[in-house]
Amino acid sequence: MDITEPKITRDQVLILSDENFNRSNVCIVSGAGTGIGRATALAAAANNLTTVGLDINEEEGLTTRKLAEELGGMMIFVPTDLTRDDDIKRAVEEAAGLGTVKYLANIAGLQHIDSVENFPMEKYDLMMRIMLRAPFLLSKLTIPHMQRSSDGVGVIGNMASVHGHITTRNKPVYNMTKFGLRALSQSISAEGEGKVRSFTVSTGFVKTPLALKQIPAQAEQRGISPEEVVRDVMMGTSRIKEMMSPIEVANLFIFGFSRHANYLIGGDLLFDGGMVLTY
Repeated sequence: MDITEPKITRDQVLILSDENFNRSNVCIVSGAGTGIGRATALAAAANNLTTVGLDINEEEGLTTRKLAEELGGMMIFVPTDLTRDDDIKRAVEEAAGLGTVKYLANIAGLQHIDSVENFPMEKYDLMMRIMLRAPFLLSKLTIPHMQRSSDGVGVIGNMASVHGHITTRNKPVYNMTKFGLRALSQSISAEGEGKVRSFTVSTGFVKTPLALKQIPAQAEQRGISPEEVVRDVMMGTSRIKEMMSPIEVANLFIFGFSRHANYLIGGDLLFDGGMVLTY
């Protein structure tokens, strides 16, 4: 069982024909330094969109930019602290200077494992600011650009989770933010007149640094192998006993952004191996 983050190659990317997938249109991706954010930035760039990646980690963000170029795409990296409104506003302004902002992927996130009674409030505030407030502000700032575009069309994709459908122990704030992102997507769609639409992507565990770094600690804590942690603990209720790859998730964002998903308005793409809906 491979429990390392896989390398992304062009043949893994969903390439779609869409007249709005062109260099004059901009796709903003938060969390572009690693994991699903990196994969989504690469997939957007490979689909000929001018991609603007946001991340606080400048070294990893620049690596993503280099990988996008290797795939034949164009990505600009903007170092961004999502807890700072001025950083977010500057990033959107920079993106708007490169073309027409048509797409936004809110992916940046973090995790903290603790019960409600023991949860540190400073960690609560940080997670809420990065995982709900920043997506709201980015949406608020980008929607006017979408509305002013030639066809008035724009799409905002938000990274939810099975934790936007069900909750698990000791992840209260993560659960809350993912339910909140589903509500944000539905709220944007309710106001978007069918032109500015939004959707969520909900997955189980994905081979990202966020998930993978939990495995050794869980293995030691439970006295089992890392492979058993993945199969029996993380993927316990999934019908597929292997974690998704980041590019598989990124491809869902590309589909959701495309003309093939015009009826995806406030909906959720639940790709979870059967964790939520099978027993």
